[in-house]
Amino acid sequence: MTEVRPYQSEDKVTVLALSLRSWEPVFSALESEVSSFVYECFYPRGWRIRQEADLAEVLDEEAGRIDVAVIDSQVVGWVCTRLHPEDDMGEVYVLAVDPDHQRQGIATALMDRSFERIRDAGLRMAMVETGGDSGHAPSRATYEAAGFQRWPVARYFKDLMQN
Repeated sequence: MTEVRPYQSEDKVTVLALSLRSWEPVFSALESEVSSFVYECFYPRGWRIRQEADLAEVLDEEAGRIDVAVIDSQVVGWVCTRLHPEDDMGEVYVLAVDPDHQRQGIATALMDRSFERIRDAGLRMAMVETGGDSGHAPSRATYEAAGFQRWPVARYFKDLMQN
């Protein structure tokens, strides 16, 4: 049975490790689907280094808005919820589930906890962002199954070192 509880600082190493394992196939696909200059600009030292640093910052600075999923005393997933009252909205900012525990309802349990935080803040809408590449297809399917509606967005990049 999955328990969802507040994040504790001693969860950090486990949360970072499961996140990197979870996103390995995502970044593998992304690297082959975007322009190399864009990928190199975002990840000049590799995606793992960038992701670990970015996630460590989230865990340190937003600990009070993070919940973890636990099975048999082992952390198997996490969610960070941000609140944007100016938009009457909360955001599922980060969501990751250990690959060994995916497709077991853990992401749903974590999103439900995020929705609870958003409702408790009196906000009307929940939002989540993800990539449009093939590596993010499982994430998109999860969010659509949870009732999220896709918002059309286009993001363009130009290499200024090329003529």
